[in-house]
Amino acid sequence: MSIAAPDCPADAPRVAVKDCLDIAGYPTRCGSAAFAGATPALAHADAVERLLQAGCRIVGKTRMHELAYGMTGVNAHGGTPVNPRWPDRIPGGSSSGSAVAVAAGEADFAIGTDTGGSIRQPAICCGIIGFKPSFGRIGRRGAHPADSSLDCIGPFARSVAMIERAMQALDREFRPETLTHAPRLARLRTSFDRDVGDSLILPIMAQGYEMPYVDLPLLDDAFRAGMIVIGRETAGAFGHLLASAAPLGTDIRSRLAAAMLIPDTDLAWAEGIRHSFTTEVDGLLGQYDAILTPALPTVPPLLSEAADPAKVLPLTRYLRPFNLSGHPAIVLPTLTRDGLPSGLQIIGRPGADAQLCAIARWFCETVPNFQIPESSGPRNLQAKD
Repeated sequence: MSIAAPDCPADAPRVAVKDCLDIAGYPTRCGSAAFAGATPALAHADAVERLLQAGCRIVGKTRMHELAYGMTGVNAHGGTPVNPRWPDRIPGGSSSGSAVAVAAGEADFAIGTDTGGSIRQPAICCGIIGFKPSFGRIGRRGAHPADSSLDCIGPFARSVAMIERAMQALDREFRPETLTHAPRLARLRTSFDRDVGDSLILPIMAQGYEMPYVDLPLLDDAFRAGMIVIGRETAGAFGHLLASAAPLGTDIRSRLAAAMLIPDTDLAWAEGIRHSFTTEVDGLLGQYDAILTPALPTVPPLLSEAADPAKVLPLTRYLRPFNLSGHPAIVLPTLTRDGLPSGLQIIGRPGADAQLCAIARWFCETVPNFQIPESSGPRNLQAKD
């Protein structure tokens, strides 16, 4: 695939696009055999149209966890993209192929969607940067499912500068910023794997930066609420497939069936938590420029562990709550002492996406552990359809 405007420059950024976004003339299959016979899209998704108008070249549609309803990236139907740096570990999901395409050097940046960590988690699994913009910042026309109160379209890249370039293409109002002083940062008081914690906190502390601890008492409730909302919304979009002969992966069929049973009372509770948690986060961001959390509580599981809920479900503990609240969040990769993937999440104020990217750039420039090496591994064509 190579799609570009007629006047596209020869050195245009190569962009890969998750297969839940429409590209005119190509079917949108959402990683599912249920849509194997989908007819070609008649028009580009708004995000794709903006990329082309900005002079980007679309080089492929990327594989994904089926229906964007899973976090491992394992897909028995469409194939599981191989994690370039850690091929025995999951690539992450649901935007697995987009993360792999960037990590393998097949794209300069890639577009994914993030409903509960689906950009940020695979970014860390593959050792690159992933950015979830503020909710509603990037228009979702031409994205699937069409309706979501959680989902955000955003970029993967190997540098913050390329993330900013991607955001300028996706959003004409986005203007990169430069910090005039060190940001006021707070770190979330929480528990996580010690190796992960050491890989994140010790390098920052070594630079002499003050980072007081803060608490988000509703974080775990926000995680559960996010699971309820995504379940109800995914059931609303794809639940009809259960009543048909449509082929679905075993994990997706069982999760969809469970989601169909979520009662209205649970959804009402989740919406109450959404309001309270958003207020809680906004309160902290009135005192600090950004909040730091681990991206993942532990290292990504092995592919052989991908079917174990105990290994997979906790992976979005620190990611999913900020889909519920709508705050922008960016993740920066680093390594544990054993050379395994780890990462830092930085959460910013709603609408302050450019400031958040500037804070992330500041981290990459001042803390050596958050500087991505020149090569993330061999090229990997399995990210493309």
